[in-house]
Amino acid sequence: MNTETGMRPLLMLPEMLLFGGGLVVLIAGSFLPRQRLSWTRGITATVLAAACVAAAVGMAGSDQAAFDGTFAGDHITAVSRIVAATGALLVVLVAGGEIGGSAREAETYALVLFSTTGTVIVAAADDMLVLATGFLLAGIPLYGLIGMRQHPNAAEAAMKTYLLGALFSIMLLLGITILYGLTGSTRYDHLASALGGAPFPAVVTGVVAVIGGLMFEAGGVPAHFWVPDAAQGTSGSAAMFLTTVPKVGAVAAIYRVSTILPAATNWSLLISVFAVASMTLGNLAAYGQQDPRRLLGWSTVSQVGFLLVPITVLGRSELALPSLLFYLAGYTLTNCAAFAVSTALPDRRSLTSYRGLARGRPWLAGALVVALLGLVGTPPTAVFVGKLTTAIAAWDGGFPWLAVAVFVNSLISLFYYLRWIIPSFQVPLAGKTIDRFPAEKWSARVAVTAAGLSVVLGVAAGAVWPLLA
Repeated sequence: MNTETGMRPLLMLPEMLLFGGGLVVLIAGSFLPRQRLSWTRGITATVLAAACVAAAVGMAGSDQAAFDGTFAGDHITAVSRIVAATGALLVVLVAGGEIGGSAREAETYALVLFSTTGTVIVAAADDMLVLATGFLLAGIPLYGLIGMRQHPNAAEAAMKTYLLGALFSIMLLLGITILYGLTGSTRYDHLASALGGAPFPAVVTGVVAVIGGLMFEAGGVPAHFWVPDAAQGTSGSAAMFLTTVPKVGAVAAIYRVSTILPAATNWSLLISVFAVASMTLGNLAAYGQQDPRRLLGWSTVSQVGFLLVPITVLGRSELALPSLLFYLAGYTLTNCAAFAVSTALPDRRSLTSYRGLARGRPWLAGALVVALLGLVGTPPTAVFVGKLTTAIAAWDGGFPWLAVAVFVNSLISLFYYLRWIIPSFQVPLAGKTIDRFPAEKWSARVAVTAAGLSVVLGVAAGAVWPLLA
């Protein structure tokens, strides 16, 4: 990376677009009548599309650093921007059909833009203080998004998320304080050169606290408790956002933090423990779920475990970074497709209520099959390529047992996804008429589009891969 000092504010153009767009939407929502709040949706979609374009243009240039080396403008940042903004755009399209015309429409879009801004700052941070700022900006809007539904379950989920968010924010700040106290600096490059000579127990304590704090926004063990409740209790579009977009920044940040850690801390083993615990606990907890959104909540805990696997072999396998970035992109599309199906049919809050979906809504049933089998890792979806390259990276990097854990947990997950797929293709019970499954059109369109894009990305993996390496 070009470490030339300087401010370079235009390097943060996507972030400025996102945050500025959030302010415009928030202010506009205060003056527009309810029947015209849909304008804020158009503004939000335009801002997100513009951020994607700006990130793609920036990706073509060389790696640079902004604000005296505290913000990285490399291809990790560029991919994280594109993936996060794309996921947020899909959320906004779904939200338009779910909350369009409601009194809190503008506030919802503003919170989405603010949290997305924080997410990409977390992904690009090259300084612990910038990381902490982005962490708070990404996390605090989640409390409002979850509680916006104005339902007892949403209020309970928002409170649980707030309490856990406060706890793990303190843990993150504690870790940053310890590392700063040991080295006298918060910049990653300075930490990388100074941590090797610091007292081992203090370094381990600081590292565990920082990574543990980041696991809150990733939604993985040990900070996962809020995810299933939030996915079940809040609106479909909010659940779709919180289980997808914040993960992009958190996982990218864990990758960056891992690059500065001394080998003596054995950080690879620490992250591999987080990975196996997340994928295994998420899979086991998903088995008994009857609510499809709660099932997807536990599924997303499991997916965090798979996403952490390539980080454990950072520096040991050339596949580590591209497999991580590709998996993030594939997971975002696939998870959005699954949640969009549940949002298209908001009254179907049990797996058995999807019985006959293939007859009533064949395209929606097809999107559901692609999304759920995609999350398992079935070819030719993008997640299949992500899981395959992730397992190969683990094997090449000297963690064959972790590659086996990826395979076994992928196989285990098939069974609870089938509990949702099978009823969709069963005929209605005897004596009952065929249910036509009235669906919300925007959510249905997003579900089919996102599922289709996950297949296209999987098929085009060979062409995309060089851009990530």
